[in-house]
Amino acid sequence: MVISLSMWPTQRRSNKTGSRTAPKPFISEYQWALIEDLFPDPPVSPKGGRPRVTSRACLEGVIFVLKNGCRWKDLPERYPSPVTCWRRHREWTETGVWEKAWQRLLSQMDKRRRIDWSEAIGDGTFSPAKKGVSTLARPSEAKEPS
Repeated sequence: MVISLSMWPTQRRSNKTGSRTAPKPFISEYQWALIEDLFPDPPVSPKGGRPRVTSRACLEGVIFVLKNGCRWKDLPERYPSPVTCWRRHREWTETGVWEKAWQRLLSQMDKRRRIDWSEAIGDGTFSPAKKGVSTLARPSEAKEPS
């Protein structure tokens, strides 16, 4: 008996609206309304070309990478291109947009008394201690001449 793909039954899905397990966005509509003006959508180039991805989509991709600690190239396909998200992250970091957005969201949380200021934790396990030296010295200058 020979079984070919033409004899294989087709799969029919009753749910045609998409995945029911799609992840929720990291930024709620209320939070986005607070910081939307800091992340304006890029203007269309006068030369034409491909339209740029919306800032909110890139923001969701950047937050995914920062939250999960994955590599940029491991960004799931539901987000924009990893290179696009990385470039926007770099641009927003250099212009100080991240800090402004963080301050706005933090002040809203503080107004709602959602932050317990009596407790704070500092984690420095990722930064090496250089024998008590506060500034980094170049290796060739750190050694005494022999």
